[in-house]
Amino acid sequence: MPKLVRLYITSVCIGFAIAAVFVVLLLGFDVAGIGHLILGSSIGPLAAAMLVVFNGIVFSGVQFAIAVARMAKRDDPPPRRGRLIPAPVVAGGGNRSSRGGVNFPRA
Repeated sequence: MPKLVRLYITSVCIGFAIAAVFVVLLLGFDVAGIGHLILGSSIGPLAAAMLVVFNGIVFSGVQFAIAVARMAKRDDPPPRRGRLIPAPVVAGGGNRSSRGGVNFPRA
């Protein structure tokens, strides 16, 4: 099996495991009353399964993106920081009405 496919499957498994833990904590702590709503309803298991699936899709995508981003190799050395040159300050720059005939709106 190619390494990228294995990485994707691993990321999906980790993402869905995190989603399952997230939904259990969400229902256990009864955030915004959602635990009471789901556990007190006749179609609560369907709602919980939908929460796990949809959060699993999101968390799997994030997990895969993080894994791919961590694979990057830094080829170029970091840029050297030179001496900072201060920008010149022009006196009287606060008057907006005298900028070449352009009338800027006042904040």
